[in-house]
Amino acid sequence: MFSDLRSFIEQLEAGGDICRVEARVQSRLELAEIHRRVIAAGGPALLFENVEGSPFRVVTNLFGTEKRVRTAFGDQAREFVAEAARLPEELMPPDLGKVWGKRRFFRRVARVGMKARRTGPVLDHCDESPDLTQLPALTSWSEDGGPFLTLPLVHTQDPVSGVDNLGMYRIQIFDETTTGLHFQIGKGGGYHYSVAEGRNESLPVSIFLGGPPALIVAAIAPLPENVPEFLLASLLMQEKLPMVQPRGSSLAIPAGAEFALIGEAAPHDRRLEGPFGDHYGYYSLKHDFPVFNCRRLYRRRDAILPATVVGKPRQEDFFIGDYLQDLLSPLFSVVMPGVKDLWSYGETGYHSLAAAVVRERYKREAMTSAFRILGEGQLALTKFLLVTDHNVDLRDFRATLECVLERTDLRCDLFVFPNLSMDTLDYAGPRLNEGSKGVLLGIGEPRRELPREFEGYVPNGISQVKVFCGGCLVVSGHAFSDDANLAQRVAEEDSLEQWPLIVLVDDAEVATRSAVNFLWTTFTRFDPASDLHWRSVHVFGNQALTDPPVVIDARKKPLYPDELFCDDETHSLVDRRWQEYFPNGMEMGDSGAGHLD
Repeated sequence: MFSDLRSFIEQLEAGGDICRVEARVQSRLELAEIHRRVIAAGGPALLFENVEGSPFRVVTNLFGTEKRVRTAFGDQAREFVAEAARLPEELMPPDLGKVWGKRRFFRRVARVGMKARRTGPVLDHCDESPDLTQLPALTSWSEDGGPFLTLPLVHTQDPVSGVDNLGMYRIQIFDETTTGLHFQIGKGGGYHYSVAEGRNESLPVSIFLGGPPALIVAAIAPLPENVPEFLLASLLMQEKLPMVQPRGSSLAIPAGAEFALIGEAAPHDRRLEGPFGDHYGYYSLKHDFPVFNCRRLYRRRDAILPATVVGKPRQEDFFIGDYLQDLLSPLFSVVMPGVKDLWSYGETGYHSLAAAVVRERYKREAMTSAFRILGEGQLALTKFLLVTDHNVDLRDFRATLECVLERTDLRCDLFVFPNLSMDTLDYAGPRLNEGSKGVLLGIGEPRRELPREFEGYVPNGISQVKVFCGGCLVVSGHAFSDDANLAQRVAEEDSLEQWPLIVLVDDAEVATRSAVNFLWTTFTRFDPASDLHWRSVHVFGNQALTDPPVVIDARKKPLYPDELFCDDETHSLVDRRWQEYFPNGMEMGDSGAGHLD
């Protein structure tokens, strides 16, 4: 596999899957909009050769298609993970013959890890007085709080155990030597900072960009706590990861990185970070986060800054996220024995919705598996979970939802858990990092035939009615700010009781245009504890029991942050200059409203 960013770029160039942009572009807004239009059209990676105000080049859209993701990471790692998942069964009871039969596997294990080197390309140049404003960091959206490093690899160690963590947390550049550290809840870097702060110590931090592409996947992967991400990167590379020890740092860095920022985060030092147009498709707002103080900046000669742009799905992170799920899927049944299949939907930002196929060997065993999922690593941030014991293709969302709705008994199969922690980027809850979760079971044989055509009446305030799939009706009408009780009136309409699920949105026509639109519109805009409505509710054993329909109020609420749109000035600029960027021609997608259909 690829030992550094340069070798991956060379491979893409040999295959005609990267385009060099020679025209001078701005890293503020212009570059990001070019990227969005190219990825919307399914276009190539982009190497920007001339970025205004910086001596460095920028490469984006490296992983913006399934093909490039497979080129970067291959399929052998999944085969290895699948074989590792089978080992407990295949080696029991253990004997020499079985172990010998796995000798190829154990030889591959021996190649996994890190190897120390005395020097490497990342140490070509050292700035003792760094100026981070010279980096061509992107400002992607007009309301962003400043320039951000969007593919940073943040390396920390637990101050007590010494266990490494590699995470990807956006880095806002404040000035020449300081940045924000957007440590989210449930992430290793934040745990390490908390431990250091509790000891009143600074936390050593290194932030590097580039190096083997495998590092990016490893940093994003939802690995169990205390499992070093560097090991996964080495596995993907199929060789040991070369590391060097920079002067002035206790943390080793990849020898083939493009840039490395060396410094620390002082205890009890916070600064407002944001806003930032994030992968949920909205701005995440200003909040206090730790501050990184950069002491040295190492870089390669002619260093290239890798970057990405996030926003409404599907963006570049969608392709990486789906690859990761496929890579780690063989481990699900090992870590959670009752779970046969599991899928989180990138169209919702991943944490907003997941679905699972589970075993139901005794009554309500499905909830045991649901609790396992909601308590497992980053899956614990899942907001809503669909669960069935029927072997449905979870990647087909319409089929999955119909499968659950055919089987659910709303008198006992819907569970809502209030007052819990939530994804830092999800603003549907009452406060940052807080919200609720929901679980909907669809177990056993079908109990109803799902309606597929709308016949009936709707209450005053509803102007659009669309069928998304069997059993799921989507309606729109008055805005939430004008009619907060509309969802409850919809739930109480007698003529709608044959529909187990109704979703109230701001525009039913747009929301039902595709599964992508439905997923994003519905699950990024509701909090289960406050936005689920029932026709009637009875309480039995402290559980709410209801009859169909259940209504999700997925309208935008007044306190939600703004939706992401390209500003008119940047949109016009990129329109006007398109032929300058691509004199040999390039299809232009329309990203003005994101990637929703």
